[in-house]
Amino acid sequence: MRADRLVSLVLLLRRRGRLTADTLARELEVSTRTVLRDIEALSAAGVPVYAERGRHGGFALMPGFRTELTGLNHDEALALLTAGSGRGEQAFGLGSALASAMRKVVDALPEGHQAAASDAAQRFLVDPETDLLSRRLVTEDVPDTTMIEVRRAVLAGHKLRIHYAATGRPPQWRTVDPIGLVTVRDRAYLLATRSGEDRTYRLSRVLAAEELPEPAQRPDRVDLDRIWRERSARFLSGSDHITVLVRVNPARREDLLDTALTVRAEEPDADGWLRLEVTFQDSRHAEWALWQLGMDAEALAPQSLRTTLRDRAAAIAARYGDSSS
Repeated sequence: MRADRLVSLVLLLRRRGRLTADTLARELEVSTRTVLRDIEALSAAGVPVYAERGRHGGFALMPGFRTELTGLNHDEALALLTAGSGRGEQAFGLGSALASAMRKVVDALPEGHQAAASDAAQRFLVDPETDLLSRRLVTEDVPDTTMIEVRRAVLAGHKLRIHYAATGRPPQWRTVDPIGLVTVRDRAYLLATRSGEDRTYRLSRVLAAEELPEPAQRPDRVDLDRIWRERSARFLSGSDHITVLVRVNPARREDLLDTALTVRAEEPDADGWLRLEVTFQDSRHAEWALWQLGMDAEALAPQSLRTTLRDRAAAIAARYGDSSS
């Protein structure tokens, strides 16, 4: 909304001083022409913003100008700044909204506390890209257009039509009743029902989405934490699921995790590889996933899976072993 953008523009100028139109456009994710129109609107509304010409010019506010944003003490602002510093800032497509909110948080503090809160927030790091073992955490991207439609349907309580690509199946359109959104370790999920049955959809597998005008069939109040626990418990206790103990080259860890349903345990092995206990949908899923990793993984248990992979490898070797035939 334009009103929110105008507030963000003022807060940027208050926080960082003189800024060029190009810089403001990048920060606000709009065109330079839109920034110039917003500057004119602010001036017409009485906000003391002025332009400085020349090589180091730009737009600035008259010294001493303050907006009327109050109500946060130092610790409250620090908590919000710290929460906003993590890599989860893009969760549910709200990254730009979070950036705008953080500017308002800083501006809401008494002038003498602004620098102290910003400096303090720099002392905290939330969810870095790698852990102490240099294992990179991969964030799944969801297109903004898809995320906006999903988020609107969840908040408005409308039915949602999604084009979903389940593992090992061709994408299909389906209409669901959205309940809520959950993010876990940089993966986002849509909790919904379909024809009255519980469904959980990984947002990175939603290829397209459309909010429908019909109201969703769902309760007025919801306890997402309880629902997530219940669905997680049912998921882990699936009758066809198979738990596999596997050794994997650290360079292929993410490839393994991208195909596994869950990771129950993980520890380094003696030779520098990793030893993981992971769950797959069924034995066929486990066989397919480990076959993709070739010599970079070894199934240690169950023995039935080792036998299946051995027989498959032997059949391939037999087919290609004698070039003369």
